[in-house]
Amino acid sequence: MSVAFRRESDEEHKEPKFELPLPPGPNLVTARGLALIEAKVAELEAAVAAEGAEEPREALKRELRYWNTRRTTAQIAPVPEIGVVGIGSRVRIRMAGKERVIDLVGHDEADPAADRLSFQAPLAKALIGAEEGEKLDFAGRPGAIEIVGIEVIPD
Repeated sequence: MSVAFRRESDEEHKEPKFELPLPPGPNLVTARGLALIEAKVAELEAAVAAEGAEEPREALKRELRYWNTRRTTAQIAPVPEIGVVGIGSRVRIRMAGKERVIDLVGHDEADPAADRLSFQAPLAKALIGAEEGEKLDFAGRPGAIEIVGIEVIPD
């Protein structure tokens, strides 16, 4: 029989499903971040158990593998020194004449729209290690950021 008439399985034409990419570097989290990861794992485990259809269940399992990996690799960041910006700090800054309050958190807890920045974000990297009253260079501008206040994010 000619190869032209051979029936190929539908599986041969499906796009491969790769694992969700993990952010590079250490998985540092705040206590709140770890609790959010735990809640996400529990939510996904329940969703996998409740899902009857194979394809949606496989998608849920893929996401669950991501969150299980994040839970397994999570390391609670040390509490920042008083008066020094670190992971778990709430920082009040003045930038371009405007004040802004930013929380520095782990990658999975980040929400830039809510001013919760991952410690790996460029602005967060510029802030880490700074002290109140310090002026920092940012985006090629000397003294672009002024640290107005620093506190530990309440749990």
